[in-house]
Amino acid sequence: MNNQYSVIVVGGGIVGLTIALSIQQRGTDVLLLDKNQIGSGASFGNAGHIATEQVFPVADPSVLKSIPSMLLDPLGALRIDWRYILPLTPWLLKLLGNMRHKPFMHIHRALSMLNGASLGAWQEFSQQWQLQDLIKIQGSLLVAEKPKTLEKLRQHGDYLNRLGVKNQLLDQSQLLSREPELAENQLGGLFYPDTGHVVELAELHQRLERTFVQLGGKVLTECEVTAINSSSASQAYVTTSQGIFVADKVVIAGGAFSKSLVKMVSRINVPLETERGYHLMLPKEKGRLSVPVSSMDRRFIMTPMNGGLRLAGTVEYAGLKRPPNMQRAQHFLPLANPMLKRSLDSQHNSEWMGFRPTISDSLPVIDQKGPYVFAFGHQHLGLTHAAITADIVNNMIHGQPTPIDCSPFSIKRFL
Repeated sequence: MNNQYSVIVVGGGIVGLTIALSIQQRGTDVLLLDKNQIGSGASFGNAGHIATEQVFPVADPSVLKSIPSMLLDPLGALRIDWRYILPLTPWLLKLLGNMRHKPFMHIHRALSMLNGASLGAWQEFSQQWQLQDLIKIQGSLLVAEKPKTLEKLRQHGDYLNRLGVKNQLLDQSQLLSREPELAENQLGGLFYPDTGHVVELAELHQRLERTFVQLGGKVLTECEVTAINSSSASQAYVTTSQGIFVADKVVIAGGAFSKSLVKMVSRINVPLETERGYHLMLPKEKGRLSVPVSSMDRRFIMTPMNGGLRLAGTVEYAGLKRPPNMQRAQHFLPLANPMLKRSLDSQHNSEWMGFRPTISDSLPVIDQKGPYVFAFGHQHLGLTHAAITADIVNNMIHGQPTPIDCSPFSIKRFL
């Protein structure tokens, strides 16, 4: 294999993969590296929801009163492993600082801008690469089963509509007409028309990788990066378990593992932590729902896919090294069953745990410095932001203006 490329992309998740394909499509030669397999991390196990409606930071002040339960309930929607408290504390303090009104609203506006550009970017990307059978822009639902929750949803929907995030409040009859399999304890919900979902994540990754290779791109898997350094602003060296490679530009898109990669090229200590996410895949439940359904009361999501119904969500802070607690995956069943008219068929289910990359201010890093381009830290919105991030990075690489203002996503904010 050639050891010299115009661009090396480190990280083969959905963000790195869309970036690599977008750059290669312009005729710029790209090497895509991943320490495991392409699309095997959070990109494989996420909820498949293109969640443009999620325009608020990961945490808000209401979370504070839940901290005791986070420590005591191993199956709670938001869980902190007490053994991980000490290494988590610096990040957690920064997270708390970002709950103050001024930074909270700055984050909210930046996410609103990025999400506002995300759906159109996905639609263009989907059309360009003929992915319409995999990417469905059919909306999603956020439902409530308590009168108090439904009123909160109404207020939330009113605010989002004023912001330009379209939604419609459905009463119970409208909700059950749209999704007849939901039980009558679901009192209503918000329908978001400008959201979507992916019905086959693995197939999406395979097609994009195949197209990338057909265009001349090179892929190296099981390839761990051990060092990155540069001799000038226009050349960098990437040392890996499979050799040393040289590039004009190196894109760091390593998801939850990006913090250590950034340390190789900069003194900046990015406040990035991993949120461990879980899913339970039910292959016997094809066709139960037509669009993703999230529960505001139960704090998880059900996404219909070609391979069945995916139950996902919840957050666990326990770092990158502790073994998964698969009880959290199985706990989705007792969460979901009361929401449905018929109990779910859990035969032949499969469990998964993976790492979401979350920065303390809930915003990604999309920036460039010398020969390095950064594209990581998209928290729960990696799939949502993948296509617009690819557009931004592609323009950065080729010296063109970015489609949106990227100043809120600068790595310099951590200096």
